[in-house]
Amino acid sequence: MSEYLNNREYRQKALKELIRKLHEGKPFEEVKAEFERLFSGVAASEISEMEQNLIMEGLPVEEIQRLCDVHAAVFKGSIEDIHRKDAVLDTPGHPLHTFRMENKAVEKYINNSVKPHLEQYKLENNEQTRNQLIKDFDTLWELDKHYSRKENLLFPYLEKYGITAPPKVMWGVDDEIRATLKQAKNMLISGADQQQTVQKIEEALNRVLDMIFKETNILFPMALDNLSEDEWYQIAKESDEIGYCLFEPEQKWKPSRVDVQEKTREESSDGYVQFDTGVLSPKEISRILDTLPLDITFIDKDDVVKYFSRGQERIFTRTKTVIGRNVRNCHPPASVTVVEKLLEDFKSGKKDSEDFWLHLGDVYAYIRYFAVRDANGEYLGTLEVTQNIKPIQQIQGEKRLLSD
Repeated sequence: MSEYLNNREYRQKALKELIRKLHEGKPFEEVKAEFERLFSGVAASEISEMEQNLIMEGLPVEEIQRLCDVHAAVFKGSIEDIHRKDAVLDTPGHPLHTFRMENKAVEKYINNSVKPHLEQYKLENNEQTRNQLIKDFDTLWELDKHYSRKENLLFPYLEKYGITAPPKVMWGVDDEIRATLKQAKNMLISGADQQQTVQKIEEALNRVLDMIFKETNILFPMALDNLSEDEWYQIAKESDEIGYCLFEPEQKWKPSRVDVQEKTREESSDGYVQFDTGVLSPKEISRILDTLPLDITFIDKDDVVKYFSRGQERIFTRTKTVIGRNVRNCHPPASVTVVEKLLEDFKSGKKDSEDFWLHLGDVYAYIRYFAVRDANGEYLGTLEVTQNIKPIQQIQGEKRLLSD
């Protein structure tokens, strides 16, 4: 057996088989014992390859996502310490350092605040103990920024290197954690059954801590092995736009050898674009689109994101890393089927537009999609237009005079 254990292909096959057994309902402890018998350690890269191969072989992302917490329980304590001892891990301002410091801050907050407040709530269910926990969950919701930076800045670069399965799985689990945090808070607000509320709170905390484990032992080493300094620099430059979770870097990070070539596009005096109805400079076009009181995103006929506006009233997060990315990878796994059906209808000519509207806190988002076609009706791409229509709905009467 030993000669096969050193064979990477065999190890990969064995790992996949263990996951399939879990999927088929084999008792957890039995699978764990088999894993510990066969493997003294497994690298994070092999877990990544395992998930990638399972998806390529046809296992739905949702199935692997459902097993993700089981993965963590099985692999915890068995993953090799393969972290590269690069100085960036201890370099303030580097995106990986920031991610790690955020995770440490979250762990500290859970242990020093949330868990003690939960114990008080178990002993005495009253308005004060519930309010303490509600405040705690408001604070933990800052994790949304941590996850959003990971999904919108880090994942696009991993996809560039062909690493698609782990981001898809992790994004799905991120959304599940967000939902669990909301459910726990809502149960506290509504005064739901104490025992059920405690179970939901403990579930939320455990899922947050499990994700920290997965990021530390799987995602971050994988990213460190693949991303270049220039790519980390781009992530660092765009992180402020999304924000941080319980920790904010005190200084900006820049590589010691900066090979990033900033592409500045300064228009010359004759750099105008001729339209059927007028002439504009690229600068004027950009500022016009950014001044509109709505968000615009355009994907081309190959489903690649080509452009987005940067208005002051943007509702959904957009970063420059989205440019050149397949639109399917810009959405959580649960919504990809909706995206694909919409694009199919536009490309076939069945539809020319589709509208959605939903409440997002104080924002009432009106999201419209339009098929963009040339004069001959050939499909060129899809335009997404998003606007907060809550202020518009509040308009009454008439206004005929200038404001003061």
